[in-house]
This record gives sequence, C-alpha cells and structure tokens, in this order.
Amino acid sequence: MLSFLRLSLLAPLLLVSLVSCKKSSDPGTTPPSVPPTTSTATTFTNPILSSGADPWVTQKDGFYYYMHTTGNNLTLWKTAKMSELGSAVSKVIWSPPAAGLNSRDIWAPEIHFLDGKWYVYFTAGPGNCCGGQRLWVLENANADPTTGTWVEKGQIAISSQDLWAIDATILEQNGNRYLLWSGQEVGSEQQNLYIARMASPVALTGSRTQLSRPQYAWEQYGSNTPYVNEGPQVIKHGSKTLIVYSASHCSSDEYALGLLSAGSTADPMNAASWTKTPTPVFTKDPADRAYGPGHNAFFTSKDGKEDWVIYHANLAPNQGCGGARNPRIQKFEWNADDTPNFGTPAPTGTPLPRPGGE
Repeated sequence: MLSFLRLSLLAPLLLVSLVSCKKSSDPGTTPPSVPPTTSTATTFTNPILSSGADPWVTQKDGFYYYMHTTGNNLTLWKTAKMSELGSAVSKVIWSPPAAGLNSRDIWAPEIHFLDGKWYVYFTAGPGNCCGGQRLWVLENANADPTTGTWVEKGQIAISSQDLWAIDATILEQNGNRYLLWSGQEVGSEQQNLYIARMASPVALTGSRTQLSRPQYAWEQYGSNTPYVNEGPQVIKHGSKTLIVYSASHCSSDEYALGLLSAGSTADPMNAASWTKTPTPVFTKDPADRAYGPGHNAFFTSKDGKEDWVIYHANLAPNQGCGGARNPRIQKFEWNADDTPNFGTPAPTGTPLPRPGGE
C-alpha cells in the first residue's frame, strides 16, 4: 500500500507528517540502539542498516542494487550479498535542484532495468509534501548503474491529471507494462492505489484505474491523518500476480501489509480482475521489536532457491514516519493458493541464516 538529510529541510516535514503527510527520513534522528551483530559466516542480524525507510532492491548480473528514502538525494548501493548491505559502497546518483517542482522531500526511489537501460522512479515535490508530491524519472544507459550518467527525464503522469502521486513501481503482464502508484482523487487526501499503462519507461498512456482504497478498519489507523493505501509491490507466483501494499498512516504502529491478487493472464487495468484480502498479511510484532512494518520489496537468494521480503519497521512504539525506521530482510514461503506467507517479523538482533548462496 508508508520510502523511506538535511535537518533544515526535514524538521518541518517531520512535524507535518504526524498530522497529514506521509513519510520523511532524518539521519539527524538517532535510532534506538540495535543489539551488537553476532553473525558468523552463515548468519546475519536484523536490521541490516540502522536507518532506511521505504527499502527497494533489484537484482542483475549477480549483484543487488538497493535504494531507500534519504529525503534529500537519490543514493544507490551495490552489493553481492544482501546480508552484507551494511558494508556495501554507496553512491549519490542524483541531487535535487535548489528550488523547483522536484527539489524537496525525495521519497521511495526504485531502480528498474527496462528495455536495456536503467530507470529510477522517485517521489519529490516543491516542499509542501501534502500537496506537491509527484512522480519523476531518471535514465542511465550504462550497464552498471553506479557508473555512467543519470539523465533526468522529468515527471511521469497522465497528461490530463496533475494530482498528488507517490511510490511508483512497475508491473509487466500480457506483454504490456504498467505503472502502479499511490495517489488521490480531486479534493481528497485519502491515498488509493492506481494503475496506468506505460507508453515507454518514461511516459504513460490512456487513463488510470483505481485498484484499491483503504476500506477496512486496519487500513485506517492514524489519528488526524488521511486513510492510506501506498507502497504497491509486485510479485508473481504460480497462477497469480500479486500486489503487496502498505496500509494505514506511517505515523501509526499499526502500519501493515495488505494483498491484492489477480490471475497471471488477467487484464490488470480491470479493477474486477483483483481480489483484495480482507485482513492484513504482515503486522507489527512488539515482542521482536518491529512496529509499523511495511513498504516492502522482494528479492531471491543468490542460489535462486529462496524468496525474501525486505521491509522497514521501527524498533520502538510511537516512532512514526522518521529516520528511526530501518530495513529488515526475511525469507518467506508460499501458501497452496499461490499467495505469500510472510509469517511474523523476524526477531531483531537475533542471528538468522543468510540467504542461500551467501
């Protein structure tokens, strides 16, 4: 369904986010202490970084490329082992202009390899996060996205609609490519999930379709804030295409993951193709210090045999949308009906087996 800095820019944002805005990340905020890592060659501990909201990862040519919300730039990590992300080298690949429509509140970046080039989709605005956020795209033709030149390709939107939009991701089905995101209707701050067909990696075509809105009580936590569906992520298994999304406001410890399912050959633009699970599929676990788990992504182990989810959570209650959120990874299984079984958040600070092949 919330990806995830400069204190001079984000101090106002953190205050606003507690009322009606989505997310921020502030490295000036000292996260709660994390138990010392006791991992050996075969184990790791969560969280894998001390801070990092809205984590995203993709795989290519034996490497993982990772991003998360920094708030003031786009930073890219490259690693051969996700369990060793904490020691990976990072590079700032884009910094915003001093002023303008994409100069502030840089959120939820995702890197995708499409049609032989790399693209980063991200959220940014002019500084009034509750009204100005839009979706933007960068392009890089180099084989290694940590090298070469990143070119700003502008805003990606439906030409007839200039509406608040965040958390873009990609769905490919039936030979077509689609953009998924969290957006709003005219005159409303409620966040819903939308889909539109892509004419190219940097342009949409046609109209959008609403796929989900926060209709259940577990999608409506967060006092004095808009109801929220955001952070859609796509995974396919067997006969199904699945959208795992984040629900409720990020200021709430009840932030959780929900699920939409469709057939693997269904028309994803048809809202009737999708079935919404009426209960959340991943929720907080105070015993294991995981509050507000959400805004996930997926990857497979290096040996190709295991499916893993990466998500952010807070270590303590009432920490909301700030820089205390940190990324965690854990292996998950599949139910007989081809839906994911995430279980509960893995214990914080406890040695866990590394992904297969690491």
